[in-house]
Amino acid sequence: MRHAAMSWAQRLKRVFAIEIETCVGCQGRLRVIASIEEREVIARILVHRERSMDMPEPEHSPMASRARPGQGRLM
Repeated sequence: MRHAAMSWAQRLKRVFAIEIETCVGCQGRLRVIASIEEREVIARILVHRERSMDMPEPEHSPMASRARPGQGRLM
């Protein structure tokens, strides 16, 4: 009898205890929408992330949570 091969997500969970199939916020099912494998692209993303970590968090703007004019009106 053959065993079914584990998916890469199942392997990550088993070996590194990384849960990538379930959202920690809502417990919904996650799905992969991209897989980046090119070294140059990965390096550029990591450099950008390092730079953005040095930036202060933007303050919450009350205007950012409002709908644009004309949206949300009852007719």
